[in-house]
Amino acid sequence: MDLQQIDAKMLSKMFLAGAKNLENKKEWINELNVFPVPDGDTGTNMTMTIMSAAREVSALGENADMGSICKAISSGSLRGARGNSGVILSQLFRGFTKSIREESILTVPVFTAAFEKAVETAYKAVMKPKEGTILTVARGVSEKAKELSEDGVENLEEFFGAVLEHARYVLSQTPEMLPVLKQAGVVDSGGQGLVEVLSGAFEAFLGKEVDLSLAPSDQGASSVSRSASMEAQAEAEIKFGYCTEFIILLNKPFNVKAEMDFKAYLESIGDSIVCVADEDVVKVHVHTNDPGLAIQKALKYGALSNMKIDNMRLEHQEKLFKMSEKEASQKAAEETEKKAGEAKKESEAAEEANKPPKAMGFIAVSIGEGLNEIFSSLGVDYIIEGGQTMNPSTADILDAVEKVNAETIFILPNNKNIILAANQAAELVTDKNLLVIPTKTIPQGITAVINFVPELSADENEEAMLREITNVKTGQVTYAVRDTVIDDKEIRKGDYMGIGDKGILAAGESLTNITEKMVSEMVDDASELISVYFGCDVDEADAQLLKESLESAYPSCDIELQYGGQPIYYYVISVE
Repeated sequence: MDLQQIDAKMLSKMFLAGAKNLENKKEWINELNVFPVPDGDTGTNMTMTIMSAAREVSALGENADMGSICKAISSGSLRGARGNSGVILSQLFRGFTKSIREESILTVPVFTAAFEKAVETAYKAVMKPKEGTILTVARGVSEKAKELSEDGVENLEEFFGAVLEHARYVLSQTPEMLPVLKQAGVVDSGGQGLVEVLSGAFEAFLGKEVDLSLAPSDQGASSVSRSASMEAQAEAEIKFGYCTEFIILLNKPFNVKAEMDFKAYLESIGDSIVCVADEDVVKVHVHTNDPGLAIQKALKYGALSNMKIDNMRLEHQEKLFKMSEKEASQKAAEETEKKAGEAKKESEAAEEANKPPKAMGFIAVSIGEGLNEIFSSLGVDYIIEGGQTMNPSTADILDAVEKVNAETIFILPNNKNIILAANQAAELVTDKNLLVIPTKTIPQGITAVINFVPELSADENEEAMLREITNVKTGQVTYAVRDTVIDDKEIRKGDYMGIGDKGILAAGESLTNITEKMVSEMVDDASELISVYFGCDVDEADAQLLKESLESAYPSCDIELQYGGQPIYYYVISVE
């Protein structure tokens, strides 16, 4: 086809098709993880990121203009970003949409400039960009686009086809740029994800029929649909009967004070409130007995769109009719208990919010009953459940920030794949001082909070924590999900692996032997403390035997054993 320009409607279709294609390939992309561990999550993170944006684009309808679509893509992906790959993808979208949002039609030169802006924005977001990754594939796209534009190519089918072909070529070369990829026999998973987005978009451009329907969101505080699906569950007693959702298209400033006033009003007429403001748009969700009051108040700030009101009492009656009496009774009891717990948390949060903010507070990402308890006992104010396979989004971190009543908040990501999302959240918060301590492991996070001194300033504490976490070596024991060769170690599916800060330290068939060998690679003459956190799949008796073995092997070191309860990793061990 000899098409030289596209409009906003086609851009929306292409973006949604790219998102769907990535979603369809996410498990395959997860399996491209360099290390053969059971927690490869690049595909999941990228999918959650782009689907957060896709739902916002889909909600706009077919007649949305370019600016609205660009805003939905940028804000949706920014708040839904998870993991390093997801954050980088969101930054690519951010730069791309910033370049085209004022355009009415898109041509080869416009796309070329947008690709260039996308790459520039993404590279700036990464402190130490590494080649052989999604960034390299994105840069290859930009360079090929520029070459085609300078050669006078105007036909978009030719342009998109050549760009996609070159993206696939650059992806195929990533193992030559990163030896670890070549050794593992895989291409970069983030780069593969980007190629899938481009491929899906190109197929939609060519006219391929794509199912663009989207399932309800299951992640991210930025998604009102998620809140609706979770919060509008059937309850035995429903205090507020109408689940009300809408978007405000602002025609006046909606600053922090206006947002707080509006939320306070919604709280006076209902509950289960979500109010997410993003420049010229506010997404609202509230349970109330009088939707008209919420609508009337909202109209003072601008026009309304995407309005939806559901009668939850009728829905609840229909569900109860389908349930047996026993099931209904059990469900009601569970929901009553859940509601009571939520009410208690809300009451505690409200009480805390009414207090003057303290000088400094903590947010930590953690997973496992024991590890969560350790962080809480050390004074961490809020714990975000997550880690490997469950990277929290930027929106999840922002939601946690709202719940901590402190002027300065230290964020402990405790995973190298969460640091970028934490940094992104810090850039979005204006009413509190967020300091991200780039902890890459749980033991680093524990060390950081242990070294916190309330009498010192925030800057002094930050300096101390940054210094102390460099003294922590971390090893984690899990199992292999495929055969591979890494760091000259032959690994077979089902083998246990001891993974250190910079690679695999040991691999073999015996959990105890591999754990002990991993520790031996971590301990040196300066080591004084070995901390062992055993996971939910390890018997305490076995963990105790490991402790005794380490005490015998390293008599000059103190050995601490604690229940972590973490999944996937049998042991998390630190050496200091």
